[in-house]
Amino acid sequence: MRTQSLKTKILILSFVSILIFSVAVLSLGAHIIKNDIIARAQRQVKNDLFIAHSIYYGEIETIKTAFNIIPLTVDLAKVKQGLGLDYLYVVERQELPKVSSEIVRRAFQGIPTGGIRIIKEPELSGMGQDIYKKAQIKVLATPKSHPNDLKVLDKVMAIGYAMPVFDERKEVTRVIYGGKIINQDFALVDKIRNLVFEDKLYNSKPLGTVTIFLDDIRIATNVLDNRGERAIGTVVSDTVYKKVVKEGNIWLDRAFVVTDWYLTGYEPIKNIKGEVVGILYVGVLEKPFKDMEKGIFLGFLAIVGLVAVLAAISSYILAYSISRPVTGMVEAAGKISSGDLGFRVKTETGIKELNHLAEAFNVMAIKLKERQESYLDLISFVAHELKGILSSTILNAYSVRDGFLGMINFKQIKAMDSVARNLDYLDSTVKNFLNLSRIEKDEMALVRAELFVREDIFEVAVDAFSKQANDRQIQLINDIQPGLKIRADQNLLQVAANNLVGNAIKYASPGGKVILRSDKINNHLEIEIYNDGKPIKDGDKIKLFKKFSRLDSPFGAKIQGTGLGLFITHQIIEKHEGKIWAEAREKGNAFKLELPI
Repeated sequence: MRTQSLKTKILILSFVSILIFSVAVLSLGAHIIKNDIIARAQRQVKNDLFIAHSIYYGEIETIKTAFNIIPLTVDLAKVKQGLGLDYLYVVERQELPKVSSEIVRRAFQGIPTGGIRIIKEPELSGMGQDIYKKAQIKVLATPKSHPNDLKVLDKVMAIGYAMPVFDERKEVTRVIYGGKIINQDFALVDKIRNLVFEDKLYNSKPLGTVTIFLDDIRIATNVLDNRGERAIGTVVSDTVYKKVVKEGNIWLDRAFVVTDWYLTGYEPIKNIKGEVVGILYVGVLEKPFKDMEKGIFLGFLAIVGLVAVLAAISSYILAYSISRPVTGMVEAAGKISSGDLGFRVKTETGIKELNHLAEAFNVMAIKLKERQESYLDLISFVAHELKGILSSTILNAYSVRDGFLGMINFKQIKAMDSVARNLDYLDSTVKNFLNLSRIEKDEMALVRAELFVREDIFEVAVDAFSKQANDRQIQLINDIQPGLKIRADQNLLQVAANNLVGNAIKYASPGGKVILRSDKINNHLEIEIYNDGKPIKDGDKIKLFKKFSRLDSPFGAKIQGTGLGLFITHQIIEKHEGKIWAEAREKGNAFKLELPI
């Protein structure tokens, strides 16, 4: 499993949380903005459609009112002009069979009637050239429009009203009817637009638009085409046509109108029979609301981004505040584990719990140092006490064994030989503990002098351990080049040489070889102490120079030792600014040390 620092972990979790929160807030904001702006605008379009409906159908009531207040006994041409009608006729009862208008037919039943109707040939051609021209609208296809094969429109939509005239017997003798032609009646759609939307523009386009369709064709509109002209003759979109004309339902949704997307309302226009004959449309340009939505969202995004940045900075400060003291304690733990018991961590972290932890850590370090000092003082005291006693005991033991105090028999010699060996081991142990005490107390000062590496150091070590080598039938060969000089502490370097030569003999194969070699490399002297034996495994090499660490004998024999020799040797070599390491060979092992000349 991949590990990460505490600071990185905190930052990653914080940034992920900030990201999730920001995305959630932005999504919620976008949803609210969309529902609030676009949906509110679309609801307003519904109200606008209702107003447009009232104005459009209010034209019928206007004509009705005019019919009731203006005397119809005067010249019809003057009445027509006064009422602003496109046509005004009187139909006698005997002419009823020729009448195609359902409005007029219903009026002959004694019911004043107004409504929407479609006027076709031949009635249209008989109404005059001006009205006939209004019908002549060229049909134009637009993107998304309903398929229409018609090239030129040949009929009109009219808002008409028919009023019956009764005789003394209350019977209808005639019907007076008139109306307005919607085709190309821009005054009506502009009137509706000005009342509903006012005459506002957005990027040179009308903000609100109104259209009246005859079936699927625009016959009166203030929607503009690509040339900036009224889009007369263009066809409604296929989707809207199916919904409104075919199904007779109201459409309230966005729709593509000639050149742009609009928030729209479409409702069917029906004749007095309830048949859908056209569409009344109102729409407001969608782009302003989209731009408003975009602007608000960008503002909202900027606020969320700013909050996210501030949160990220706060998270970084928090992560740094937490990780810095923890990192300091990790560093302190490493220092203490390496023996620097005087190292302390800062107790003012700005976080109460971490302050308590740092204080507890420092108290622990103080206690460890006190215990370490007590332990080292005890080692030093015991080692010094034993050293004096051992010196006298060893001298006496060797004197007895070697017959200086009188002749002893063979069994006594063997026994004293065993005593002498154990005393030698004990003496070596005491010296190791004394050296350990000096190392741990940092009292191992160097007294450098010019030495011959072979003559002053390693020949002494070879002589000291030659008897042990002979006892194990090990050939001890000193091939270190004579005359190699070095500036070093003779006593300390002698301790290191003795430990290395002694270990080589201890762990060598019986009847094998221990070979000492030297080589001069640039400004360094490399010395190798090789012994035949079982190669050291890579996993065991890490134990070699640790305190109180020993490897078992590969020959099954129990080897005495404290596990301090190589640790002390390592410290001595490092004190001389050198290096020491072990290398496994095919049939043995070599300890190599490198010292500056």
